[in-house]
Amino acid sequence: MVRWLKRPGESFAAGEPLVELEAENVQIVVESADSGKITKILVEAGRTVSVGDELARFESDASLARVAAASPTTEAVVMQERSADGGGKVIPILMPQAGNTMEEGTVLVWRVKEGERIAVGQVLCEIETDKATMDFESPDAGRLARLVAREGETVAVKELIALLADNDADAVAFLAGRGKSAGAAATATTAPPSVSSKERPTVSAAVTAAGRVKASPAARKIATQRGVALASVGAGSGPGGRILSTDLEDVEPTTAAAANGSVVRRPLSKIRRAIGLNLQQSKQTVPHFYVRTTIDADPLLAFYREQNSAANCTLNDVIVLAVSRAIREFPAVRSQIVGNEIVEYPHANIGIAVGVDEGLVVPVVVAVDTMSLAELAAETKRVVELARKGRLESVGKGHFTISNLGMFGVEEFSAIINPPESGILAVSAAREAVIVENGAMRAGRSMTITLSADHRIVDGVMAAKFMARLKEILEHPDGELR
Repeated sequence: MVRWLKRPGESFAAGEPLVELEAENVQIVVESADSGKITKILVEAGRTVSVGDELARFESDASLARVAAASPTTEAVVMQERSADGGGKVIPILMPQAGNTMEEGTVLVWRVKEGERIAVGQVLCEIETDKATMDFESPDAGRLARLVAREGETVAVKELIALLADNDADAVAFLAGRGKSAGAAATATTAPPSVSSKERPTVSAAVTAAGRVKASPAARKIATQRGVALASVGAGSGPGGRILSTDLEDVEPTTAAAANGSVVRRPLSKIRRAIGLNLQQSKQTVPHFYVRTTIDADPLLAFYREQNSAANCTLNDVIVLAVSRAIREFPAVRSQIVGNEIVEYPHANIGIAVGVDEGLVVPVVVAVDTMSLAELAAETKRVVELARKGRLESVGKGHFTISNLGMFGVEEFSAIINPPESGILAVSAAREAVIVENGAMRAGRSMTITLSADHRIVDGVMAAKFMARLKEILEHPDGELR
């Protein structure tokens, strides 16, 4: 974002420049497709945005419109959000993008009905992403006029799933202007008839812009279990050639099971692919550096055993609480880079890495620094249990993550930062060691912890001070965590 040429309240004519953007060394001037005035600027100068992100809202002669970011090759850089006949205001609700690797989401259950008044932050529906299931909260307020995506339908990110409008006629006109049927999505309840693989013509499998085969979550799960390569199935019977679970009924596995030393090949699962892409991007774009220290774990273990019955906690809960106390004193560790800004948050939202059958998920515990040990233990159990069932809460709200492999006897490791967080702490096993204290040796237990930090936010001195403070808290939990 270079600069705004108009400010809120200023009027403009059709074709008049509104804003200047810079993309790939090209300067773009966004011109208005209609006359009106800006009502709200959402992105100020100096911020970096993705293609399709909303920049501002304005009242056109017809109704509400939104200015969206575009690439240099995009023809229409202003997306009009109004009814086709020039009627009342229509606000589209789009499929959210929960994470950089999310390409599509499946609407599992609508929690609202057409005709209801919706408040900002109200849960609209459950959405299945590439990693888990989440509640989608409404970004706008208004009357829900149309449910465009039906339950069970998979929609690409930033595509239309619902409409807010005071009048149904405006919603109908809006959909008509986009070439959609106003009632088809809401009333469709049956899936397209399946086609046997023996009857289906040999057409190449449909793929997304990123080269990923289009398939429903259920179809991906079945394909993984049976060793079927989705690319070999061809076009499915779903919309746009999407492969459905019924398309796999007569498909033979593309690889045999591991027997007699044979090689087994299976496609990456949806969650494995998402994890791989996210962490690959992290290692390539985030300047990691590492700070390691070893603590005397005897006081920590003694404190845990003392508190276990009363707080119903785990050793990891005690470590998470200690990390939150340290983070409270170091604002940089609870910050994120958003565009060209460092955003500092008031509390420590801590993600806890949890292994599941298909890979790794990170449920987030919000405002850990305000909790007691018992409160933290209860909340951690709740979010971890939900995560194991495929449901994640507070997606994208984590500021820092803890990955604990101590229960597997791991003595030392380094973890990859979960962007856009500032760091991640790798916790190893408490192992028998010789502890030297005031020149005297004694048998005890030690634990190695390793901080992976984003050098753009946390420099070396700050990381060292943070780890020193965390070591102090862990070695003196009686005085620090009660």
